[in-house]
Amino acid sequence: MRNIERILMIGLSAVVLAGCASTSVKRVAVNETIDLSGRWNDTDSRLTAETMIQEVLTRPWVDDFRDSYQHKPVVIVGDIKNRTDEHINVDVFVKDLERALVNSGKVTFVASSDERGGIREERLAQNAQGQTRPETITPMGEETGADFMLIGSVNTLKDETSGRYVILYQVNMELVDLRTNEKAWIGQHLLKKVVKKSKYSL
Repeated sequence: MRNIERILMIGLSAVVLAGCASTSVKRVAVNETIDLSGRWNDTDSRLTAETMIQEVLTRPWVDDFRDSYQHKPVVIVGDIKNRTDEHINVDVFVKDLERALVNSGKVTFVASSDERGGIREERLAQNAQGQTRPETITPMGEETGADFMLIGSVNTLKDETSGRYVILYQVNMELVDLRTNEKAWIGQHLLKKVVKKSKYSL
């Protein structure tokens, strides 16, 4: 009986050790492209944002606005909808868009509606009587209003057969003039992937 128990213990220990040995971690560069599943990932988000912002900022609306109003256009990112069947963290894509806009130096960028709530609460707290040194108070009523809002959506088309599928990501973006509701720019970025599934994949 003891021999059987000993054999079972050895076998169980081997299984546990094998399980522990199966985990491997390798650090890679943040900007390295790693596509494991074929689904939308961080590289797709970053490259799409950079491509679309580069396109929108080279169109005539930028110079037309500066010629008319003598200052850089003020832009805000509005609603970006996920119309795919994947769980896409749209907030990551929005931040990629914001970063590309700000770093371009061609526009002034203002906080989103979600962000403004916390900022306004802080400003109200500063202006509460007796709470903040007067010389450090940020005054009320001096927010910069946006001239344009960037809105859009992420969409997919998928063609699938046994062990293989092609997925097309279509990102549509529009820049809307907040004074007139006119669309100053409409852009589209397409990203296509061919994914082969191993017969052993889960």
